[in-house]
Amino acid sequence: MVDGNKEKVLVTGGAGFIGSNLCEKLIKLEKYEVFSVDNYSTGSTDNHVEGVNYVRGNTEDIARLIDFNPRMVFHLGEYSRVEQSFDDFEQVWQSNIRGTQSIVKFCKSRNSKLVYAGSSTKFGDGGLGRFQSPYGWTKATNTELIKAYSSWYGLDYAIAYFYNAYGPREIKSGPYATLIASFAERMKNNQVLTVVTPGTQKRNFTHVKDIVSGLIIVGKKGSGDEYGIGHPDSFSVLEVADFFGGEIEMLPTRRGNRMNAQIVVNKTLDLGWKAKHSVSEYIEKLRKNNWQQ
Repeated sequence: MVDGNKEKVLVTGGAGFIGSNLCEKLIKLEKYEVFSVDNYSTGSTDNHVEGVNYVRGNTEDIARLIDFNPRMVFHLGEYSRVEQSFDDFEQVWQSNIRGTQSIVKFCKSRNSKLVYAGSSTKFGDGGLGRFQSPYGWTKATNTELIKAYSSWYGLDYAIAYFYNAYGPREIKSGPYATLIASFAERMKNNQVLTVVTPGTQKRNFTHVKDIVSGLIIVGKKGSGDEYGIGHPDSFSVLEVADFFGGEIEMLPTRRGNRMNAQIVVNKTLDLGWKAKHSVSEYIEKLRKNNWQQ
């Protein structure tokens, strides 16, 4: 039921890992009427949050699915895996190109502020990350589209960049599993931890609560590009495996697997945001909870 006294916000991908955590936080703030559009390709009804209005569908059809004018649109509903994007090119193109084009046009036509979840992959390996996978290229291209569209037609927007999110509601298994969640699942099942060679590739692991708090600040105060939401410390995949303490099995190298940690663009710090959680502390909590999220 829509509450006319609250500000309407829309989260694409609201049934996914980060999107559901964002919806949960927005609902708790009690000033927003929260809507989600998700096609459930990786999202799940298990992630539904009480009080959120859920719409099933593709972002490409956003103008047909949503009949009101949201104050803000948090666009998280894109394909979001690097290595798998080589095999899923058509899905990547539909979601990350056609879908985001529709979102951009929707936000302009409805006078909504667009908060776009860019990908920090484009900052990896000295800027070469944008060319290393279909995922990286489409995400980097979309940031350019949004900036150009704003210049051409006028669009209120802010672009945020996530850095290796982890936390509650991560995907635990299968091709879309995230590193921390898959390691925890393997530890729970007494399995070896699989690390892609060479294992020295570094990442800025950032708790989803920090990402959500950053997104909300960027939505309220941000304007333009380069709002990084990432922990300043980076760790190699082997170092993270050591935090877990399990037996390690090395896997062959994979395409698109960047080596270096990305540069954390830090305009978000100017808005008063900072990371409050560390990945080592989170892993220790998982250990004490028998590897349950």
